[in-house]
Amino acid sequence: MEEKFKQEPSNCVKIVLFGPESTGKTTLSRQLARYYNSVWVPEYAREYLQNKWNNERNTCEPDDLLPIAKGQMKLENKLAKKTDTVLICDTDLLETKVYSETYYLGSCDPILEKYALENTYDLYFLTYIDTPWEADDLRDKPENREEMFDAFQKALIENNRPYVLLKGDKKIRLETAVKHIDELLKNK
Repeated sequence: MEEKFKQEPSNCVKIVLFGPESTGKTTLSRQLARYYNSVWVPEYAREYLQNKWNNERNTCEPDDLLPIAKGQMKLENKLAKKTDTVLICDTDLLETKVYSETYYLGSCDPILEKYALENTYDLYFLTYIDTPWEADDLRDKPENREEMFDAFQKALIENNRPYVLLKGDKKIRLETAVKHIDELLKNK
């Protein structure tokens, strides 16, 4: 069972867009995949939770986190086989862990925690909260953006993850990300 949360070996550079909701992660993920003529791994939680909302009118609960993590890793492992250059991940299990701890009183399922810490990536782009909030069925904490940003940055620092803070408009973020990814690809 636990193997479903494990990252499979791959030959590509793995990049994660990381940060609070409504900070431009999906937009930038798509832009980067297009720029590098590669693939991006969508956030599985969006599909999973939107279906839950549409069918039950319920939001995320602690019991949803392991199925979300399993779905995310299945998608990542599948798409990592389609590139040998760069894989752009709209999220990772560390992000799911941060949400678990901030939404559910500091708790995180031990399996989720284990793989959130074991799975590795070459670089994280931490997206800042200087983008306009866009409401949808799933986003729920526009007033807590700073607190959430701090939780994401703290997770990167505490877990010694290499990261670059992305601020500014879409063009500036894309240029900054490309500069850092090009450096990684050059050294690959």
